[in-house]
Amino acid sequence: MAVMALFAAAAGTLLSTAAPAEARPVEVPGLGVFEVPDQLPLPAGIPGLGIPAPAPQLAPAPGEVAVQAARSKLGAPYVSGGTGPSTFDCSGLVKWAYQQAGVEVPRTSWSQLAAGTPVPLDQLRVGDVISYSGGGHSALYAGDGQVIHAATTTVEISPMSYSPVVGARRF
Repeated sequence: MAVMALFAAAAGTLLSTAAPAEARPVEVPGLGVFEVPDQLPLPAGIPGLGIPAPAPQLAPAPGEVAVQAARSKLGAPYVSGGTGPSTFDCSGLVKWAYQQAGVEVPRTSWSQLAAGTPVPLDQLRVGDVISYSGGGHSALYAGDGQVIHAATTTVEISPMSYSPVVGARRF
């Protein structure tokens, strides 16, 4: 009987709201007649009625946030030792981009290659740190075989294959 009362209260709340012009009466046995709109908006989750709440929205992964941050710096000048926010060297860009995602990454490209979790190249995800030149250059994997990096003059997008890769790390 308590379940029936809960259902009646919930149905009354759902169905007795001001009905639009396109509503029709519907009889619910044991509960009464209700004006039901053609398109009934359902509230998020009603206990006991089995109406699920909306799925939670997942936050983007830190690597995705880092790549978005790095994309915002495309064209910024390369300066040796630059760590942002307006000039960058390769590892400075990686460090700065990950800071925007709330993740601390080592400062130098050699340290970046030694830290994080090693990732096989066939399992790369957006935001993984790609190392080149024996560990002397860092870039962010941007997806689709491309990297974002502070090259010799500016922050740019290049094919990942522009130079031999020596390793990849995930932070």
